[in-house]
Amino acid sequence: MKQILRLDWDIIAGIIAAVIAIVLHLLHVVEVDVLFTIVLVLLALLLVRDLRRESLDERLTETIDQTKAAVEQLQLTLRPSDAILIGPRQLREKSRRFVEAARGDMVWFNVCCLMFKSQDVFDLLLKPAIQNPSIKSLQFISDTSERDLWEQHVSPKVATCTDCDKVREPRWVKLPQTVSFILCETEPSGATEALLSFWGEPFMAQTTGKQVPRYVFRVQGHSDLIAQFVELERQHRLAD
Repeated sequence: MKQILRLDWDIIAGIIAAVIAIVLHLLHVVEVDVLFTIVLVLLALLLVRDLRRESLDERLTETIDQTKAAVEQLQLTLRPSDAILIGPRQLREKSRRFVEAARGDMVWFNVCCLMFKSQDVFDLLLKPAIQNPSIKSLQFISDTSERDLWEQHVSPKVATCTDCDKVREPRWVKLPQTVSFILCETEPSGATEALLSFWGEPFMAQTTGKQVPRYVFRVQGHSDLIAQFVELERQHRLAD
């Protein structure tokens, strides 16, 4: 039924009428004048049909242009977010995915070393990064107050990991307890992204004297914050 409805019945009716007229003329049933009249009527019907279809096509084209303009305007107003907030429910999964997708040189800036006292946290974040073959090096830039914690709780665990030699000696500098981030290139785009967290509540939970991340931001590669993080890391890495 759908195929029958799609047929152009105007043209079919015109062809049938023309065939009947020719047959009747050959049988000498109708005169030439009648045949010409039938042909003119058919031509007039086809002309009206084409004019109607042309008007419909013009309205359709106008509608398409309006829709296209609306979509383009919508695309201009929609911008990808600079950062995605990751809460406690997704923190473990998203953090692991981040370090597993990392590549190149990874920077750990102002990260609380005491949280790696927990073997579970170490196995979740740092161990997958160390054993990730796509990561060439891991550089910690930490506050000088974290040195003893590093030697007590982090360095011994790092030594038990495969490819532990890619972990460079931390850069000990004076840092305020404000922000911390993990910075690296990520697959598959190769863009530099970061996991950003803030010291103190509500972003970090204070438990048994250590700061444990509760909320982090996944900073996207197109964000202007990435350039700021790169510059911040460079300044402290080269500081005396």
